[in-house]
Amino acid sequence: MMRCGFWAVLSFLLVTSFPPGNAVPFPTQKPEATWHSPEYHILPPLREQADIQNKWTEERRARIPGILRKYGIDAWLVSQREYAEETVFWSLKSATQFSARRRTTMLFLADPSRGTPTSYTWTDNTAQVWTELRAVLATHVPKTIAINTHPEIAFSSGLHAGELEALRQGLGQEWASRFMCEPMLAVEYIATMPRGRTEWYRRLQLTAWAMISEAFSESVIQPGLSTTTDVEWWLRDKLRQMNYTTWFHPDVSIIDEHTWDLSTSGKSRRRGGKIISHGDMLHVDFGLTALGMNTDTQHLAYVLYPGDSDDQIPSGLREGLRKGNRAQDIVKSNMKVGRPGNEILKASLEQMRDEGIEGKVYCHPIGDWGHSAGTLIGMTNLQDGVPILGELPLLPDTYYSIELLVKHFVPERNATLSFPLEEDVIWSPVDSSWTWAFARQDRFHLVQSSSSVRSSQLHRDL
Repeated sequence: MMRCGFWAVLSFLLVTSFPPGNAVPFPTQKPEATWHSPEYHILPPLREQADIQNKWTEERRARIPGILRKYGIDAWLVSQREYAEETVFWSLKSATQFSARRRTTMLFLADPSRGTPTSYTWTDNTAQVWTELRAVLATHVPKTIAINTHPEIAFSSGLHAGELEALRQGLGQEWASRFMCEPMLAVEYIATMPRGRTEWYRRLQLTAWAMISEAFSESVIQPGLSTTTDVEWWLRDKLRQMNYTTWFHPDVSIIDEHTWDLSTSGKSRRRGGKIISHGDMLHVDFGLTALGMNTDTQHLAYVLYPGDSDDQIPSGLREGLRKGNRAQDIVKSNMKVGRPGNEILKASLEQMRDEGIEGKVYCHPIGDWGHSAGTLIGMTNLQDGVPILGELPLLPDTYYSIELLVKHFVPERNATLSFPLEEDVIWSPVDSSWTWAFARQDRFHLVQSSSSVRSSQLHRDL
């Protein structure tokens, strides 16, 4: 299928002809490799979305006793006040909860007494919550009570200082003396994705690709007139039109020898608000949010000169993208479950260097949060390892953003350019491996002029 404005619109019209919630028949198994553009997916009505999300939350909460037993913890206490919620609260709540109420206290048990619940929840602003909580603890007598007070891991440090003091006073020394912190409880709970989420996560990724494909086309960009800021706001408006949102403002830039020079502080010197011209290599960093999930994608585009086809893309740019794809393969092959992120980082960078690839690796978990719970595989300013977060083990049944860049000398520009790429991957329990949530970019998006050849397609590498 040709990737131009007409086909993007046609794809959108075809998708919207399906009933809400069934935008496009979606394969649950890995599809055969085909050549076509990604398609937009329409979100179901809000009521249906809430039902879907609540089923996922039920599945996740049912795993908590097993997670507690895995780490040798008897009980897990999560407590917060309205507008002072613990980080993990947002992954425990129902879809129709928008904040905690009064004091919302949750207790989860590894091995409850026969005939008693595995969890308890109180919503109260009186001392009665402490009376009842003490009674439950006296019934089950947990030797260890985990609380989320880790000094470095955000997902395991959500208990506010004031609430911790309230817990100590309300429960007394007998139970407060059993408080301890096991950071992997919150990390594993948040990181582990319900199996039912995968189908919808792939749909979200397809939609993100479709938005990028349309944004990087002549239907949105007029070379010599459009700016990178115009494209950023087009993406924001498109998200709103389709009832999606985002977890960060889209970042569109023109890549040359002066851009994407990552400093030691981790900030990139990107050009913003520049006029897009023929021959430019464009970059986008884009994520969408829906159904309690987030995506994170970075793609590249090339602005064709009038009358040119994709055959006229400079070979140096093609080679830079190819190197980026190879770096992605290297990182993905080193992502072994149970391996700390720092080991994955070291092995990946060593293999890249052995193959003559210069670059940086900075991958992160994704899901409930854009930068979600789990081990980090590098950061832009920490290429020798990430303290604490890089020491965590890589968990199965999670989603990750393989984010990196490679540097390549482009003879046609007489300059070394950066090629930043990012694609989301999903853990496949069927073959115990990581698979692309939709695909990975191995050809440039093309911005064509009115007289350009309109025969180029975006290739899916599945």
